[in-house]
Amino acid sequence: MALPFLFARTTPKLPIMASHEREACCDFLQRLVQTPSLSGQEAAIARIIASEMHAQGLPSVRVDRIGNVIGRYGRPGGPVLLLNGHMDTVGIGNPDAWEMDPFGGEVREGRLYGLGSVDMKGALAAMIYGVGLLARRGVDLPGEVVIAAVVQEEPTEGMAMRVLVEEEGVRPDWVILGEPTNLRVARGHRGRMEINISVFGRASHASTPEEGENALTNAARLIFSLDLLGGGLMSDAVLGKGSLAVTQLITVASGRNAIPDRCDLVVDRRLTLGETAARALAEIEAVMQREAIRGVVEMAHYHSVSYTGYETEGPEIYPAWLMAEDHPLVVAACDSLERQFGRRPALRTWPFSTDGAYTMGEAGIPTVGFGPGESRLAHTANESIRLDDVQRAAQAYAGLVVDLLERLGGEEVRN
Repeated sequence: MALPFLFARTTPKLPIMASHEREACCDFLQRLVQTPSLSGQEAAIARIIASEMHAQGLPSVRVDRIGNVIGRYGRPGGPVLLLNGHMDTVGIGNPDAWEMDPFGGEVREGRLYGLGSVDMKGALAAMIYGVGLLARRGVDLPGEVVIAAVVQEEPTEGMAMRVLVEEEGVRPDWVILGEPTNLRVARGHRGRMEINISVFGRASHASTPEEGENALTNAARLIFSLDLLGGGLMSDAVLGKGSLAVTQLITVASGRNAIPDRCDLVVDRRLTLGETAARALAEIEAVMQREAIRGVVEMAHYHSVSYTGYETEGPEIYPAWLMAEDHPLVVAACDSLERQFGRRPALRTWPFSTDGAYTMGEAGIPTVGFGPGESRLAHTANESIRLDDVQRAAQAYAGLVVDLLERLGGEEVRN
């Protein structure tokens, strides 16, 4: 059962952003978008973010071993609220699909266009200016807020947060993810795993295909069967069904006039609550056995080198997670935003995976999402974000920090 959220006793009065501060926040976002930051290539944007954190009055700013930029403000030794945002972006995709420069940061009719504007440089700018508002006004917090601008979230969500928590020793009590929610509160998402499949055949000359066994033909049969498997996967009442998609196919043959003896597939598998990696692998193995398709199924592994040269590796598995509607963090975040916006924000879940796969899915740190922008625009050409939403988010982050740290300091949450 959710406990009442009481602000009135000691919560300091929330300062309001001035017009020039709101404009400066948007100018900073424009600089972020104009700075390319593909995964593993975040050095330039990390320098800009660290410099801006200093300029906003954060007393402690550092870059950790993997390249995350960590800014802190407040009273050490009390409860810790972490605001998470990733610095990296995906690639631009087809450049012909863009109507403007993806790194131009062009503003049209109140929207800023560019790669990463929604996912998720808009939230990063808002977080830094929201916490900066508290620092510049000297707001006395009952705990500490940490802004973590992390690396390489796009290919390996949660990996940089794992380094921050397990190796750098930053241990937050609560986490807010800035992934786009259209200023709503997100409370979870399905998990994700990547699966590698090798389908075997027998090579022969293409002029005598009957003497070989075509691995590509076998792979085509498997893909059809996997589509059927996807239609019957488990479902959760909130997160929905698990899903399965073949996203890559590579044939191995001695030439184009030879029957391929191997075909490698990559499967993107989304896991709903109740599904496990072992179950997902076993389901595919059962399909291959039923269809008499020879091959090997295994979980993919990543090997990552950050821009600082720090190496990490691990399995491509990112758990599903879901916060209860009446969890104190969910209630507290909604109460704070209702107090600021004059209306209670709707609850939602994300269709994609985030760093919450580690913070809540593995580490069990209570986590919610709140950020500007529409998630449907992430990873699309002509990605854009409303500047008004970025400014509102900056003010809202300041309020969330004040309200949630007051709540965290209360005995009712610690117990």
